[in-house]
Amino acid sequence: MIPRLYPILDSASLARKNCGLEAAAAAMLEGGARILQLRHKGHWGRSLFEQAERVARLCAAAGVPLVIDDRADVALLLGAGVHVGQDDLSPSDARRILGPDAILGFSTHNPEQLAAAAGEPVTYLAIGPVYATTSKQNPDPVVGLDILSRPRTRPLVAIGGITRENARAVIEAGADSVAVISDLLPDPCTPPAIRSRMEEWQRLLKA
Repeated sequence: MIPRLYPILDSASLARKNCGLEAAAAAMLEGGARILQLRHKGHWGRSLFEQAERVARLCAAAGVPLVIDDRADVALLLGAGVHVGQDDLSPSDARRILGPDAILGFSTHNPEQLAAAAGEPVTYLAIGPVYATTSKQNPDPVVGLDILSRPRTRPLVAIGGITRENARAVIEAGADSVAVISDLLPDPCTPPAIRSRMEEWQRLLKA
């Protein structure tokens, strides 16, 4: 079961806030995160991989699963799950790499993709953007709330523009979980502030 709150550590968003990846991960875990995704859209250099290793150790110590966006090879090295998109490695190939037990997520962006993903060997499906988002350079068209009530065969994670103000509406519309990036990073983006924001989210969703 995917937790109701799905925090995403997005390297670009953290860099804009001048917030370190490991410090943010530790603060989110201290605030009660029960899953974390690490998302990096650029080159996976040695320094980033070493940071990811330390984040993986933090997650392991807390008993919290880590999911790597896009990169099944990195996920395998870290003992993590992976989240793939429509243009990434196929879910079936990612499953072959990671084995039957790893968490595997798959992004969809419209009703056709959501329906086509029904038979994929995934742990959960993601749909979005539900609202307009600033965390993606070239976002897909907004899908709205109605799609969240459609029948599906896997837990559904809603993503895109989700904030404390609209998250309850997303859950009430039918999402099993909400993925959040920007609204978990307050100003100033310090570890105590992130931990406090995470705790606020947990209370909001009763996660």
